[in-house]
Amino acid sequence: MEAYKTVDEYILNAQYGKEILIVLREILRSTELTETVKWGGPVYTINDKNVIGLGSFKSYAGMWFYQGVFLKDEAKVLINAQEGTTKALRQWRFTSADEIDDKLVLQYVGEAIQNAKDGKELRPDRDKKLVIPEELQTAFDNDKNLAAAFLAFTPGCQREFAGYVAEAKRAETRETRVQKIIPMILEKRGLNDQYKK
Repeated sequence: MEAYKTVDEYILNAQYGKEILIVLREILRSTELTETVKWGGPVYTINDKNVIGLGSFKSYAGMWFYQGVFLKDEAKVLINAQEGTTKALRQWRFTSADEIDDKLVLQYVGEAIQNAKDGKELRPDRDKKLVIPEELQTAFDNDKNLAAAFLAFTPGCQREFAGYVAEAKRAETRETRVQKIIPMILEKRGLNDQYKK
């Protein structure tokens, strides 16, 4: 995925829904949110808290609310893109700019801003048990240096590596992911270090 430095650059290069992104951006810019770019895409913050992101995908463009789980969603427009996996994030998808109801979007955005100000936040479960996938355990059994390097990471980083491998459905994909992360582990680079400040 391309990492853009400005929102203009992101929208200009969007493969789908440029008009949708332009309309949503204008709505968001009319609020007290601060526009920035994180992870290569548009993110809107308040008091340094991520509130809303914009994105373009293959068949839709839209916005997501980082703490959308707390929104009332009376119009039933929000979805959880990964049911059972995603806890807080909720998406609102559009296939045409004509579908955007400015007043309704502002209502949801206003509620999200207030929730952020009130400190409503679903935090990741830091005490979640570490489960090492079979493919990763085999790599550790075959290379004690790799196992030692893995154990030097924080429990959160260990869970990120293990989860990255485990979430792949096919054994071939899990093995490919193990091979991808081995150099990272040996070089003491976390899976998501590039996204962290």
